[in-house]
Amino acid sequence: MKSLVFHGNGCTVFDSRGDVVFRMDNYQQRGSRKVYLMDSNGKVLFTINRKKLPIFGCWEGFKWIGNSRVGMERPWFQVRRTHPILSKDVSCIVNLKSDENIGSCYRIIGLEGKSALKIIDFSGQIVAEATQKQSSSGVPLGEDVLRLMVEGNADKSLVMALVTVYGLINNKL
Repeated sequence: MKSLVFHGNGCTVFDSRGDVVFRMDNYQQRGSRKVYLMDSNGKVLFTINRKKLPIFGCWEGFKWIGNSRVGMERPWFQVRRTHPILSKDVSCIVNLKSDENIGSCYRIIGLEGKSALKIIDFSGQIVAEATQKQSSSGVPLGEDVLRLMVEGNADKSLVMALVTVYGLINNKL
């Protein structure tokens, strides 16, 4: 994925009108342990860090408000991959850890090596779905060009942070 800045790796999210909505960048190299999710003006919304644990590791997202990180010591969310050896599906559990410890709230489901995914809430409802984008004539665009449909009441920045983590898990960012 290409970055909007010269020395980095990342991607850009456009809305249906072609306006930039979100940007992701690590400002270092592919496979970095830290990625920034920003709005169209470059304001950081989440810092996403990979935390190495003995077996599987996890990704932690720290929310930003203004110019400061919310809850410096506690991540806003944590994503853990479940049983990667036993299945070709990529399944992740998302725990939200804002002010009150909410617990497992979402699952990310996809296929190994693919960019397409679904984010499902605790009741089994689809919150967001990313599929490979097609041209108006039905020709599939590149595998890294996705169409993201998000439910109206979902936190768009959190959904983008989770899509970013999924890309990191699949080594796409």
